[in-house]
Amino acid sequence: MDLGLKGATAVVTGGSKGMGLAIAESLGAEGACVAIMARGRAALDSAAQQIRCAGAPEVLPISVDMADADSIAAAFATVGGTWHSLNVLVHTVGPNAGAFDDLDDEDWHAAFDLGTLSAVRSVRSALPLLRSAEWARIVTLSAHSIQRQSPRLVAYTAAKSALSSFTKNLSKSLGAEGILVNCVCPGTIVTASFTQILRDVLAADGLDASDPKDVMTWVERTYGHPCDIGRAGLPEEIASVTTYLASRRNGYVTGATVNVDGGSDFI
Repeated sequence: MDLGLKGATAVVTGGSKGMGLAIAESLGAEGACVAIMARGRAALDSAAQQIRCAGAPEVLPISVDMADADSIAAAFATVGGTWHSLNVLVHTVGPNAGAFDDLDDEDWHAAFDLGTLSAVRSVRSALPLLRSAEWARIVTLSAHSIQRQSPRLVAYTAAKSALSSFTKNLSKSLGAEGILVNCVCPGTIVTASFTQILRDVLAADGLDASDPKDVMTWVERTYGHPCDIGRAGLPEEIASVTTYLASRRNGYVTGATVNVDGGSDFI
């Protein structure tokens, strides 16, 4: 299936690792020119090489602090100065986890800066470029925890819930302009950082943090959140759905919140 992305221009925030990198690689494999935005220069350069190898004709790695409005504006100014228009914005940035008793006001402000306002600022900076393009799409990444609450993710979930609401509302604002806006809610996804952070925790239960079945076993035991197909997901499975929603081939899906979670008990 031709997704109509050959020669398109795309920005993926948080595109240097995990799901963001998988999405950037998928867009590049479809022939899009891809700009990735993240903080760490070394990770950006490594990711840029992977995206080139996937087939992207041009890759623009931009170091940006997604908690800083001026840094975000400057990053999109760089995109505009390079490409002059933009077809795709995919926003994948999210805050850290934490239980209520462990969070002070600064932690809450940080959660909303990264989890919600980074998307608001990115869209604000990207809109003139998106409006200049022949066609345009926006996709944000929220989380299935907005429907399956966990006390360990209270600020994260609140910020991601706000992001989902913002995305839905934005679809109404931009629909008449032909800019389609959707939100993807990943379930438990086995990324390199997930495995690294939880390796010892799962190992204590005799489980492998890199094995999707073991990961889902741990999630079900710990949180009571099983999924129908019995395993955690992979970054490329989020990327495939996101790439379609971000493509020209998607001509009629907008305002959707799409669960990609292996099957769950919520709508």
